[in-house]
Amino acid sequence: MNEFFEALGRRWTKAAERRGVKIEDPKLDPKVAEELLELARVVSHTKERRFAPLATYTAGMAAERLREAKGEDGEGIAAFIREVREELEREPPA
Repeated sequence: MNEFFEALGRRWTKAAERRGVKIEDPKLDPKVAEELLELARVVSHTKERRFAPLATYTAGMAAERLREAKGEDGEGIAAFIREVREELEREPPA
């Protein structure tokens, strides 16, 4: 996506190696990244600002589970995140 996230992916890989595990560098699909940012925006404006990072974290966990179960690609995962974000947007603010 950009150099920061590419470098961050390498950091995750190295941190895993220090724990004795080999993982691939996490890659951030641009469409998924956009939906995660939109989810964070909606959560921070409709719920609580401090919930935004955890909301995107849970989205990542759910997206990975969907990918494992159904083999979704970046576009499918982006649509999955968008679906939940749009549900949140339709709710009245807290």
